[in-house]
Amino acid sequence: MTKVPISASEVRFFSGSSNPQLAENIASKLGVPLDATHITRFSNDNMYIQLSATVRYRRVFIVQSLSQPVNDHLMELLMMLDIARGAAASEVHAIIPYFSFGRSDKKDAPRISITARLVAELLKTAGATHVMSMMFHSPQVHGFFGIPTDPLSSRMVFKEYLSNYDLTGSIIVAPDMGQAKSAARFARTLDLPVAAGNKERISDTKVVISGLVGNQVRGHKRALVYDDEIATGGSILELSRVLIGEGVEDIQIICTHGVFSRGGLERLAAIPQISEIVTTDTVYIPPEKMHPKLKVLSVAPIFADAIRHNFNRESLSDLFVFGD
Repeated sequence: MTKVPISASEVRFFSGSSNPQLAENIASKLGVPLDATHITRFSNDNMYIQLSATVRYRRVFIVQSLSQPVNDHLMELLMMLDIARGAAASEVHAIIPYFSFGRSDKKDAPRISITARLVAELLKTAGATHVMSMMFHSPQVHGFFGIPTDPLSSRMVFKEYLSNYDLTGSIIVAPDMGQAKSAARFARTLDLPVAAGNKERISDTKVVISGLVGNQVRGHKRALVYDDEIATGGSILELSRVLIGEGVEDIQIICTHGVFSRGGLERLAAIPQISEIVTTDTVYIPPEKMHPKLKVLSVAPIFADAIRHNFNRESLSDLFVFGD
């Protein structure tokens, strides 16, 4: 099939306030401009949003990570989707690099909301005709969406980065069984063994890892800890304690969404055995929060490639989170 170039006259690219740099990078790789979004507040604190360019009968792409302040960024996204739909856009694509509500994916206590499903329904109601995201917290989140949804993987950017390393004697370790399948896929791409922590979550900030499941970690001097998201770092801190107890001398942390809340980055970086923390730019990290041990890789090429595949009606299987 002949590839159709993306015409700047046919599409409109906008960004919410959560991660404009990533939006700019995606648009740049597609060769289209990032149009301005005007966001202010009325005196009663209600948001006022205006898109700067006409979207009538265009394909509209709105980039917004649901990072802190999460609820404000969600409301921005819903309003922008509604604006595009009301202004007669032919398609409205919600590009959500970090879908933070994915952690609320099941009813594990009485009288709580499965918020991931609720937000998925809100996005459709607001006007999204298609959603694209990266590394949902769990596979079932994909099923909450009633519109076409592309769950992309960050594995390829990590694989490319690690190609500069000698991984002899290394092992991939997932912090819990929930991430074991994803870690196993990543391990296969690197031809490395894999293990997972036997984790019990006590609270949002406290976990207990009683041991490891899978390949024996003892005998491996280097561990690559692979996770989808790090917030306070509690799981990784506990896992690092177990790994060090098993004789691991060097730990490299790899995660897609570097949220790093409540001093999580600083606590991880303070562990001498943790040599590097690698994440992506799905969540914007301001310069003042950067650390010498932190490396941020861009996922803009993956999103741009996926958008281009969609535009040309091509399969995205190789880019999906569940692809090998």
